[in-house]
Amino acid sequence: MSLSRASLLALFALVAATVVACASPTPAPASAPPAPSLAGQTITVYSGRAEDLISPIIEQFTRDTGVKVNVRYGGTSELAAAILEEGKNSPADVYWAQDPGALGALSQKGVLARLPDSILTRVDTRFRSPKGEWVGITGRARVAAYNTKKLTEKDLPDSTFGFTDPKWKGRIGWAPTNGSFQAFVTAMRVVDGEAKTRQWLEGIKANGAKAYRNNTAVLLAVASGEVDVGFVNHYYLYAQLKEKGPSFPARNYYPRAGDVGGMVNVAGTGVLATSKNKDAALKFVDYMLSSPAQTYFAGDAPGGDAYEYPLISGVPIHPELTSLSQLKTPNVDLGGLGDLEGTLKLLRDAGIL
Repeated sequence: MSLSRASLLALFALVAATVVACASPTPAPASAPPAPSLAGQTITVYSGRAEDLISPIIEQFTRDTGVKVNVRYGGTSELAAAILEEGKNSPADVYWAQDPGALGALSQKGVLARLPDSILTRVDTRFRSPKGEWVGITGRARVAAYNTKKLTEKDLPDSTFGFTDPKWKGRIGWAPTNGSFQAFVTAMRVVDGEAKTRQWLEGIKANGAKAYRNNTAVLLAVASGEVDVGFVNHYYLYAQLKEKGPSFPARNYYPRAGDVGGMVNVAGTGVLATSKNKDAALKFVDYMLSSPAQTYFAGDAPGGDAYEYPLISGVPIHPELTSLSQLKTPNVDLGGLGDLEGTLKLLRDAGIL
């Protein structure tokens, strides 16, 4: 049974000090309480994650640590660009991105500080920066959502590249301006090369793919029958099932070929090298990798943007999710997804943005 928001927050208050100190099957002992000097400090977080998702856990962080948090919300790419434009004068202490592409871009520009091993080693190496400058907080799988009144999984192509077949003309939805979609395209460039990625984009465009503002809009278009399939992250479906029940006419498809269309991406954080409050900023990242925070993201968070994969050991996934170990996924170096500018250029050149 899903936990209510009130129950979750009660859980946070009870076990907020519990953290997992390394990526091992056995949870580590509870960490020491926060240093008294942190109480009363204020940090600024630039967040590409939605306010209705993360504001409850940020409020709990403040109650548990005494550290106040100012948050600037916006698009992941937009905030990364703002940090680069602001340079050394950026007020940001922490950058929380919807995907690692923008984190990689900032890392390449030398904007992020190296995180301590005590934080990095809680997460599997594939879900953190090779340079140690950002760490994944939650995992999200790419899927093709499909309308169950029109299709079964057997009707869907083995590979994401199969959707360029003309038989899918007028039947596809996507969200090209969305950060997670752009990270997926970046991953395709890394794994399959520039030429094949351009060919895929042009093929989907030639099939008359309908553009939507975000993943939720894509999924709702699939369910309404406006399109038959749409490229989204896995968790949007479960929010709709919670609200509308099992009769909601859409389900997730993980490509059988295990190609980049079923990659597992992360939302992650990094601390700015220019932060004037590094201890408090690191405590914030540390807290988001604690058991209560990870449990929050794996459960029924308000706003519907939940059912994500926890990235530390010892935290169960939502019972309706397929475990990461059971997914057939490609080997994607998330640390190599920093060329967001190249992806945006490709999308513009292809006439998609």
